[in-house]
Amino acid sequence: MGIRRRHRAWGAAPLALALLTATGCDGTPGVPAAEPTAAPSTSTSAARSVARVCANPVTGPAKAPAGAVTVDPAVVGDLAAKTRSSPANTTFWLRPGKHRLAPDRYAQVIPKKGDRYLGAPGAVLDGGKKNQYAFSGTARDVTVRYLTVQHFVAPQNEGVVNHDSADGWVIENTTIQDNAGAGLMAGAHQRVRANCLRDNGQYGMNAYKNGGGISGLVVEDNEITGNNTDDWERRQQGCGCTGGVKFWAVDGADIRGNWVHGNHGAGLWADTDNNDFLIEDNVLDANDGAALIYETSYNAVIRDNTFRRNNWVEGRRYADRGDTFPYATIYLSESGGEPRIRARTDKIEIYRNVLENNWSGITLWENADRFCNSPANTSSGDCTLLVKNTGRCVQPAIDKAPLYADCRWKTQRVDIHGNRFVLDKSVVQCTQMCDRMAVLSNYGTYPDWSPYKGERVAEAITHKQDNHWHDNVYLGPWQFAAYDPSRVLDFDEWQGTDYRQDTGSTLDPRAGG
Repeated sequence: MGIRRRHRAWGAAPLALALLTATGCDGTPGVPAAEPTAAPSTSTSAARSVARVCANPVTGPAKAPAGAVTVDPAVVGDLAAKTRSSPANTTFWLRPGKHRLAPDRYAQVIPKKGDRYLGAPGAVLDGGKKNQYAFSGTARDVTVRYLTVQHFVAPQNEGVVNHDSADGWVIENTTIQDNAGAGLMAGAHQRVRANCLRDNGQYGMNAYKNGGGISGLVVEDNEITGNNTDDWERRQQGCGCTGGVKFWAVDGADIRGNWVHGNHGAGLWADTDNNDFLIEDNVLDANDGAALIYETSYNAVIRDNTFRRNNWVEGRRYADRGDTFPYATIYLSESGGEPRIRARTDKIEIYRNVLENNWSGITLWENADRFCNSPANTSSGDCTLLVKNTGRCVQPAIDKAPLYADCRWKTQRVDIHGNRFVLDKSVVQCTQMCDRMAVLSNYGTYPDWSPYKGERVAEAITHKQDNHWHDNVYLGPWQFAAYDPSRVLDFDEWQGTDYRQDTGSTLDPRAGG
């Protein structure tokens, strides 16, 4: 799962947090925090306030609801035992206190269809660093509310709550924190609302299901912060396996009103054959890496979000190494609009967002060597959604239509407009490589049977695949890269006859600070 290296092919919220008045976050070790600033008064973003869930969790019922089974924290394993002995559609009320499972790594709770778990004020389900999972199994329509779930030790790429990615679960007003692996997995039609997903070892949530089949996912009004405490990218360099939330082959997701901040890696990362995403009204703040990565995926609307102070750690790290690739805050990698795949849009539309003092802006990238059956395809074994039989993407058929087009993920039909890009280099504390917008590819070289060698893909993504910036506002010393990282352009060149980008846009290089 995931990518090994993103670009290298050559060498219900109760207490509102005011939109941009949050205090500094904990995702940028070694980098001085910028002073919080108010949103620009001319902001084009309509992003609503987001919840400060972790500091102000909603508490559950102080008394057991009528008909509920009461769970006693003094009895080790009481929750799992009473779940086994009760029929489906039972409500369980966990008394205040620390609830423990049996001291066995597989002593998790296995709900039945329609079971509901409600925590009293102060109810904590604690894995004691011994249990791998809190809730598992394939039962549908399970509800978890008002609990704190902590100290479980799920293995890499696995999760603590809804470990088996069962469908129809509702997780609300719950704190899932300080666990190894992912705090939460996702199934189809899952609702994840007003939760605190904090300081988990790998992900806050891993929206992955073996065999696929996740659709209708809602992630709303959550605080997602401090995840990837185990620093997996350093343990497995280039694994592409970290962040606040990771999405794998999800068809239909609404991601709105979340505060995604201080994660040790990317904030939100959609990786491999995702489709039909609506990402709106979120605040993505001070994540170490890109705020949003949309990779080898299709058809999305990204609107009315605020992005602040993202990518300071990872962007600076690569720049200090002399890497000239434009690592960006919004990074589209081999992703685009595709009318043949059903969705709410047939483009990737990025509009009415505010990007303020991030490390660079938006990069549209396509790896010429990454396609179905190529050894450079780090989503190993996966193919585009347009080719059902991956074995067809071989010579000589891949040289001709339709496979020449369909065997390659394309960054195409991307429409970037009505956004506000603000950069003050004194805030970001950078002198170069933090100021780029980019549309580019590499020179295709690999494998030897590739039909995409040379500059074919660079020419296509830059000039032929309907990728457009227009009607944006730039404040600060922005530069632009096209075709490959070496072609750095000023605003006039970017708008000129060779590239024809940002028609109707304005730039004031002195206004960022």
